[in-house]
Amino acid sequence: MTNIDWKDKKNLTMLADFYEFTMANGYLENDMEGQIAYFDMFFRAIPDDGGFAIMAGVEQLMGYLKNLRFNNDDIEYFRSKNMFEEKFLNYLKDFKFECDVWAIPEGTPIFPQEPIVIVRGPVIQAQLIETMVLLTINHQSLIATKANRIVRAANGRPVMEFGSRRAQGYEGAILGARAAYIGGSIGTACTIVDRDFDIPALGTMAHSWIQMFPTELDSFKAYAKIYPNNCILLVDTYNVLKSGVPNAIKTFDEEVIPRGFRPKGIRIDSGDIAYLSKEARKMLDEAGYEDCPIVASSSLDEYVIRDLLNQGAKIDSFGVGERLITARSEPVFGGVYKLTAVEADGRVVPKIKVSENVGKITTPGFKQVYRLFDKKSKKAIADVVTLHDEVIDESKTYEIFHPLYTWKRKTLKNFYAEKLLVQIFDKGNCTYDSPSVYDIREYCKEQIDTLWDEVKRFENPHEYFVDLSKPLWDIKDQLLKEHK
Repeated sequence: MTNIDWKDKKNLTMLADFYEFTMANGYLENDMEGQIAYFDMFFRAIPDDGGFAIMAGVEQLMGYLKNLRFNNDDIEYFRSKNMFEEKFLNYLKDFKFECDVWAIPEGTPIFPQEPIVIVRGPVIQAQLIETMVLLTINHQSLIATKANRIVRAANGRPVMEFGSRRAQGYEGAILGARAAYIGGSIGTACTIVDRDFDIPALGTMAHSWIQMFPTELDSFKAYAKIYPNNCILLVDTYNVLKSGVPNAIKTFDEEVIPRGFRPKGIRIDSGDIAYLSKEARKMLDEAGYEDCPIVASSSLDEYVIRDLLNQGAKIDSFGVGERLITARSEPVFGGVYKLTAVEADGRVVPKIKVSENVGKITTPGFKQVYRLFDKKSKKAIADVVTLHDEVIDESKTYEIFHPLYTWKRKTLKNFYAEKLLVQIFDKGNCTYDSPSVYDIREYCKEQIDTLWDEVKRFENPHEYFVDLSKPLWDIKDQLLKEHK
């Protein structure tokens, strides 16, 4: 657990779209404040046309929900708008969060059209949290997904998150670094993330350090004298091969080795990194520093890293900044939050949104998500979205089918099923202990290993099956017919 203030202390209740408050006021005026509603958060497309995304942000969502309240300044703000009834202002004054919430745990691979967060409770409350549910899960899931693509491209070589200065705002940098760690990075350049999340802070020097000294060699030696046991030298300030690497080698010879240490690396931050790394490797090896790693940075992403390695670049680790922390290639995770059911006379009444755009038709009802695994290979076969109280019997064969192209069917046997959604709030009380970010990271790695390699391709990945159970499909089909 962390001591960061926005996790457990900061009140972000007012970070909401204004229509959430106008609707809340309207619900109250129509005596609907006690109406129980169900909302699903889901997303429609995987960023970068990838094969899967990664769930992240649940811990911060929990911190937000624990602290929902309105203070006097908030109440006076609404009063000043001259459009809210006193009844509504009094409701906000006495506000107490009472919803049930389910979420897929952080680090789990997730797929389009399946609920990743479900909220059940009084419609005013369930509606008021829409913006923050989306904001929190969308952002971290986006960055965790991008980071994992980059980590997989590095093919076992460590990836460091270096993007703080290019992030969209303070929390974009901090929570983005957290999400990148979940996605597989080994650490971050962002110091506050180390302090508050125990994610290793990493870094050495900037070009300015080198420019501050009379010569490049003077700057290297000064640094090595202070940090002989962690000496990584930035070699591209002037000329990588003519001065940077030779001066690094001389510094290692004179300031690091005599003190009983080995050099920790050189970093190349510009130029033709494939060529420079290969030449630098030769120079280091000839000088007896075969164990000296080469770190590369400079506008990297999964495609650049893949190309560098395909070209034989001699790089041992990567520092990735702006293209990771901003998910620059596709900087939006398109999660949405839709009403799927209400309660009436003790019954769950499914609700559906119909659209001429088939992808925007919602799946009604109170739901659960099962992941089906092959017993022999332990690989994930498909996800099945079911009614909340449905049970998938592992002792029998089970037929899955495409929810649109229903003639596409497959009968499964020798499988096991795991529920993905876990309850994190019960009537407004938190019932879930978030794992450490390290444990989430390890869990994420394990879960990605359950996916077939075909799903993990960068281009044209195999489309993972996300199907509806027959009872849920029947409900959706009936509602579509009724609204035709």
